[in-house]
Parts: sequence; C-alpha cells; structure tokens
Amino acid sequence: MKALVLAGGFPQIELLKQLKARGIETVLADYYAEPVAKPYADKFYRESTLDIDAITRVAKEEQVDFLITCCTDQALLTVAKVSEELGLPCYIDHQTGLNVTNKQYMKKVFNKFDIPTAKHVIMASYNEEQLAGLEFPLIVKPVDCNSSKGVKRCENHNELKEAVEKAISYSRTDTAIVEEFIDGEELSADVYVEDGVAHLLSVSSLDKIADNDKFVIFRGRYSSETVEKVHDLVQGIAQKIADAFGLVNSPMLIQMITDGRRAAVLEFSARTGGGVKFMLIKKASGFDVISAVIDLTLGNKPHVDKVTPENKFIANEFIYCKPGIFDHLENFEELKNEGVITEYCLFKWKGAEFDTIENSGDRVGGFTVQADTMEDLRAKHARAVAELKVIADDGSDLMRRDLLTNF
Repeated sequence: MKALVLAGGFPQIELLKQLKARGIETVLADYYAEPVAKPYADKFYRESTLDIDAITRVAKEEQVDFLITCCTDQALLTVAKVSEELGLPCYIDHQTGLNVTNKQYMKKVFNKFDIPTAKHVIMASYNEEQLAGLEFPLIVKPVDCNSSKGVKRCENHNELKEAVEKAISYSRTDTAIVEEFIDGEELSADVYVEDGVAHLLSVSSLDKIADNDKFVIFRGRYSSETVEKVHDLVQGIAQKIADAFGLVNSPMLIQMITDGRRAAVLEFSARTGGGVKFMLIKKASGFDVISAVIDLTLGNKPHVDKVTPENKFIANEFIYCKPGIFDHLENFEELKNEGVITEYCLFKWKGAEFDTIENSGDRVGGFTVQADTMEDLRAKHARAVAELKVIADDGSDLMRRDLLTNF
C-alpha cells in the first residue's frame, strides 16, 4: 500500500513512522523545501497542502491508496476533498470537513444545536453596522486558519478595522469572524468519538504569552485534578458537538472558556491538537491517536479502553526565540536521559529564521516535564529552563527563557 501524507511537521514524523511500521510506502507533501518530517518519508513533493489541484495531481501520479494527515486543520479539509473526488477512504466527508475547519460553518451548527459559544458576526469586509449588539473587547480571527494566525483582541473600532483586514488576508475564503471576548480559563479538550459516543481523553489548561492583543500559547498544563473537576461539563459538551456534527468515529479537539460551572466553545475540529498534543494525550490517557487515525482510514475501528494518566501533572512547554537564525539544540538529549524532561521536539529546521512572535507557528520546539507533585514538577521545569539552549548560527543562545514562567 502507498499513502500520501499531507504536512511535514513534528506530528507527521510519528505518522510516517507508524505507517512504515505497517509496511506502507509513504509520500509526503509540504509547502516548505525542508520540513522536519521529510527525512522520514520515502518520497517528497514540495506542494502546498492547501492546493487541491496539486495534491490531486500527486495522488494520481503516485497512485496512492489513501491520503492522510493528523493534528492539522486545513490539510484535513484537503484530505477529505481529494479523497472524496478520487474515491479513496477518509474518516470524514468533505462537507463535514468544511463544517469542522471553517468557523463560519461551525458557528452555524453551534447556533442550530444550542452549543454555547460567543456572540459573533462574519465579515467579508469591515462593516461597522454589522457590529450592532456586540460589545468590546472583540476578538478577530480568519474563519479558516489555525496556529493563531490573524487572531487579535481589539478594544476599539480603529483596531478592529485593521485586524479584520489582516484576518481576511489570511483567510482562504476572504472572510473573518468577529466575536465577543469571554473571560475565564481556556481549556483544550481532546476527545475520541467511538460509535457516536464521546470519550474524554485529556483536558489541558492553556497559558499564553502576556500580550493584550495576541493569543500565543507557550504552555499546555495537564492536571488530573483539573480533569476531575471539569470532566462532566466537558464530556457533555463533547457529546453534544459529536451529535450536532454527525461524528461517529473520529478524534476531536475542543477549545473552550470556562468558569468551572459553564463553558463557551471557541472552536473545535475533527482532529487531534497540533504540536506535541498527540504525545500529551497518550501520556494522559494511554490512547494513541495517531494509530487511531491510521486505523480509521484503513477501515478499522479503534477502541477506547480505561483512561489512565502516567502522572498527575504533565506540562508541554513551547520554546520561542529571539531574532536570529537557528542552528541546533543543546542539552536536550542529556536532560531527557536524566529524566528531567521526558520528551522534546523540534518544529523547525537548521537555517530557519526567527524575528517577531506572531503565532504558534513561530515556535522552534518544545519539551515535556512530568511529575506526581507540583514541587517536583517545578524543580524539573526550573532546571530545564536554566540548562536547555537553542543555538543560533553565530553561537548565541536564542531561547526566550523569560516566556517560560513558573507554574
């Protein structure tokens, strides 16, 4: 068998490894010339995963048996569309793909099925009259983009007009969503839907860089105590979403704001969270979501057994950089061998250039710390922040330690 894998980021390394372990030949397509997953594929095409015609051409030329991706929104929509056109297997159809990757479609379904979400409007161009009934601060997002690209908080009309125009420029459909800001703790919930039943795998709290108008995540914190407190609330919302969108067997990512009693859904998708989320889910539940996506595509049905976390506290730390050109990492393997960190990952390649921090796509990599007490977690985290280094081509350390604040 032969698979066409879309997107060459860190999660796709694991996807390619697992496909190869099953004896499946792999073809990778990615916009970048040297994505981090490229060395793990049998063949590589430099093509945008958003270019339907190009991906269709590659699929036909390579005579692949199926297309697949994981942990990324827009590539999932391409997989669904091309698979449907070529009669190849996919765990969701194209219309469902649209509903779960385009916030305009998504919000319509939310409203139809009374799924709690923020008041909002959709804009194809800035129109102040559309804002009647909405109160500042307002959040602007492209309707069909991930990695926090084009997301901005606005306090007045001048800021809003500029933000809407920028968000539209990021959108594939030239539209933006403007919604009311909701205060509370932001949670990221990962779910697997089996035979229509939503199983909660992991809940993590998201810490963001202290910036009034951007929403760049620098940490995802799993705590068994948090899961216990919000389990029933999140499980209920997940089931309602699965029913509304007709998801029968599928992974699901839900982002929401909660005060502990109620919650408002920001957005969701029929996929696993990006970055290192697939590793967090396995550590928090024992369930392998990458393997599950492969099984689903091949017509098999994964089963969610008892959810069992490895530790009471698990933190994924994301590393951002000062301006410079990336060369290599230092001390990561050593601290992993000592048990200070349990995992680390590299999202960029040698020669990648860093400037400002605009969205989560600007991370160079990340690492994971785990413990059964907060005291132990803090000690491991402090040592990792002090000793890990991101080295530039001029030998300087690019790592923004100031962003890796304590818990």
